[in-house]
Amino acid sequence: MAMADDAGEADGGGATAFAQALRVVEALLFASTRPLPAEELGRSVPAGIAVEQVLMRLAALYADRGVNLRQVAGGWAFRTAPDLGYLLAAEAEPPRRLSRAALEILAIIAYHQPVTRAEIEEIRGVATAKGTLDILLEAGWVRLRGRRRSPGRPVTYGTTPGFLDHFGLDRIDDLPGLEELKGAGFIEGRLTRDLAVPVPDDDPSLRDDEDPLGDLFSPLDDGEG
Repeated sequence: MAMADDAGEADGGGATAFAQALRVVEALLFASTRPLPAEELGRSVPAGIAVEQVLMRLAALYADRGVNLRQVAGGWAFRTAPDLGYLLAAEAEPPRRLSRAALEILAIIAYHQPVTRAEIEEIRGVATAKGTLDILLEAGWVRLRGRRRSPGRPVTYGTTPGFLDHFGLDRIDDLPGLEELKGAGFIEGRLTRDLAVPVPDDDPSLRDDEDPLGDLFSPLDDGEG
């Protein structure tokens, strides 16, 4: 009988620890202004509790509520339930409207990163206005990665976690394929016919052909005229 009582107390203790882990993770997610990786959340839960199970439980608890727990930008975050988005439309900041050229450039950077302005122009077949890249940088969707080890030392561009978050993506390889991009209007006939969409990779580490930007780098100095 004593053994049964001990087992019941152990089970109760485990349930209490899991319940506390739910509360901790829930609080951290609500307080955060960015998606939080599971590894980061796991450092705050009681020992012996699998944070993945906690996240799955929270996602189930919030599945039918006004906010849902979703995987975005390599982490977890609460987001308004899709069917209730219209209620917040009047209060939300108007969505940034991008030109056709900006959308094409954003798509090219996402799929071909790290990529230079000259390489973007080669893919599109037309010149790229510096102001268009500035808009994407200001939006927080594109970042300066480094400098290519080639004549002129041109700057390389890549996407940011903010890009993934804004477009509801967990990882960069969740991006749609070429035909889906064309169907959505992101890519039109100006692109070369033999355009291939590579497997996207947003690894922040510099590649073998990239060097750091340098402390004195100016955003206006991209190494390309």
